[in-house]
Amino acid sequence: MREVNVSEITDVVEKLCIDSNYYLPEDVKNALEKALEGEESPLGKEILQDILKNQEIARTKNVPICQDTGLAVLFLELGQDVRLIGGDLNEAINEGVRRGYEKGYLRKSTVDDPFMDRKNLGDNTPAIIHTKIVPGEKVKMILAPKGGGSENMSALAMLKPSDGVEGIRKFVLDTVEKAGSNPCPPIIIGIGIGGTIEKTTLIAKQSLLRNLGEYNANPRIAELEKELLQQVNNLGIGPQGFGGRTTALAVHIETFPAHIASMPVAINIQCHAARHLEATI
Repeated sequence: MREVNVSEITDVVEKLCIDSNYYLPEDVKNALEKALEGEESPLGKEILQDILKNQEIARTKNVPICQDTGLAVLFLELGQDVRLIGGDLNEAINEGVRRGYEKGYLRKSTVDDPFMDRKNLGDNTPAIIHTKIVPGEKVKMILAPKGGGSENMSALAMLKPSDGVEGIRKFVLDTVEKAGSNPCPPIIIGIGIGGTIEKTTLIAKQSLLRNLGEYNANPRIAELEKELLQQVNNLGIGPQGFGGRTTALAVHIETFPAHIASMPVAINIQCHAARHLEATI
């Protein structure tokens, strides 16, 4: 049994909050550069160049990539052979968020009441924490700040099994077309299929953590990812909604066994600032 003081988790979360908001992941940067090479629209090319320039300024000047530094979404994998000491795990994570958003000069976006007073809590807590117990004696954390613009364009549909692949395809294309420029394209589209209403939305968001260019291990699902990406880009929405071939950088699908009477499908849209960073203790 390995002991880990929760103060270590606080320190790591603090750094993850800052670094994930300052430095765009390399796979996303590479995908944007590839999109620039293939973009046919002159205005689309110009916008992609601006996006790449923006992330480079953030990287070199140590400032946020986007003014919306998101809610702090943390995926935690806790080894079953780890014994946590020194305090409460969730409070340790929230303290890390609190410090990171203060020290990193990151915008605080959490309001206390979602539909009445909506008073800003001032420290971007509480974090949204997804905890999974895994074998081993390590603690792995992935911090994925999620902005409001892209999250607002996400969607859930409780499709019938008889709707099949074509029902999924229609739901995805309708959702992206309706979203238009609102989620700041080019976007990454995370799709969850199966499970229950809460499971499918979770795996849709988790799919966004996959490296761009990495397809689902199931060849048939991978083929659907490729088809949907092409069809989304054929919509012509383009970078920031001004037209072009680059509406999305990737489509990621994750599945989970479902009830015989159900086929829930969730779409979690991520903007071009696809921020996520991981660390292991």
